[in-house]
Amino acid sequence: MAETTLTIATVNNGDMIRMQGLTGEFTKANPDISVKWVTLEENVLRQRVTTDIATKGGQFDVLTIGTYEVPIWAKKGWLVPLANLGADYDVADLLPKIRDAVSVDGKLYAAPFYGESSMVMYRTDLFDKAGLKMPEKPTWDFIIDAAKKLTDKNGGVYGICLRGKAGWGENMAFLSAMANSYGARWFDEKWEPQFNTPEWKTTLTTYVNLMKDAGPPGASSNGFNENLALFNAGKCGMWIDATVAASFVTNPKDSKVADKVGFALAPNTGLGKNANWLWAWSLAIPAGSKKADAAEKFIAWATSKDYTKLVASKEGWANVPPGTRTSLYQNPEYVKAAPFAKMTLASIDAADPNKPTVKPVPYVGVQYAAIPEFQGIGTQVGQQFSAALAGSMTVDAALAAAQSATEREMKRAGYIK
Repeated sequence: MAETTLTIATVNNGDMIRMQGLTGEFTKANPDISVKWVTLEENVLRQRVTTDIATKGGQFDVLTIGTYEVPIWAKKGWLVPLANLGADYDVADLLPKIRDAVSVDGKLYAAPFYGESSMVMYRTDLFDKAGLKMPEKPTWDFIIDAAKKLTDKNGGVYGICLRGKAGWGENMAFLSAMANSYGARWFDEKWEPQFNTPEWKTTLTTYVNLMKDAGPPGASSNGFNENLALFNAGKCGMWIDATVAASFVTNPKDSKVADKVGFALAPNTGLGKNANWLWAWSLAIPAGSKKADAAEKFIAWATSKDYTKLVASKEGWANVPPGTRTSLYQNPEYVKAAPFAKMTLASIDAADPNKPTVKPVPYVGVQYAAIPEFQGIGTQVGQQFSAALAGSMTVDAALAAAQSATEREMKRAGYIK
């Protein structure tokens, strides 16, 4: 039997590492297909995959990409529409917000492997000890005050852990969502960059001061995985990050504090927007792949209801990939096993990519602007803001640098004169 080898590019997050471990189940059912994994850190994955697809390099048959890339790449003809996922796939079961984010003109161009928003994860034991009670919808003022009260630097406990590592999908995912809740935005209606506004100054100043007072040392190099490790080791009082982390922080195999974690919506300032994002890591087929049929078979397997059941049978219901299907949130076994299920769904529902900010904006996307130039701009700005956090640059200097870099790129791309 002729064997087809699929090369799959993915990110080194826990759910994907679990998927690799279960690939044998797929190849057993499809003996003519073998799978080769290329697993990369988030920023590196984005770079490699973008370069490969833009140059039609054909290195990969399946790509792990986000809600940012799907509509942009689909419109450029870089992705194969997924029309043959199989009769029992049930596309209608995909959560509407997530499904819309990976579709163009009603056609699915990527299948969501897991979906997420962001929320507050916090240590119930430390809150009790400090006499604090977490509201279901906390304000930033509450979070800042609580973070200071929970900090015990001598004891190695920091009141709050937040992303500081530079990258448009690392620190800027968090900071853009935070900025939305403070009334800031990336661009005004005429695509003019907004880093010279009081709202951005308040956002970045608040973040830098909060991390100085209540954050861990070296925070400017911490991304999602680094903060997850800190939280699981018992070093963070609160962590505001992806809802997908919930199954890891409550899993006694991974987390020292598994039975002491509570959840709340991402914070707000009373302006009507929470500091939460919307994202899905999804599997897609680049237009250059010569193995599209086998690739679609794999994608259908990895994002199916049966795959969810497979993970549940091996790892328990709490550890299945979250945030993609309505049926999961109606499954009593899941809801019972996953104390974070309700808050995850509420957070995903609260994010609105079409109206992400308090003031009107010309772009779609909560923690990014869905334009091709954003990757480059977001990463440059992320570097300035990471430097402000590290203390090698003032907040004012970082904002001024962000403003001029973004203006330059937007002029070059023809958005502004």
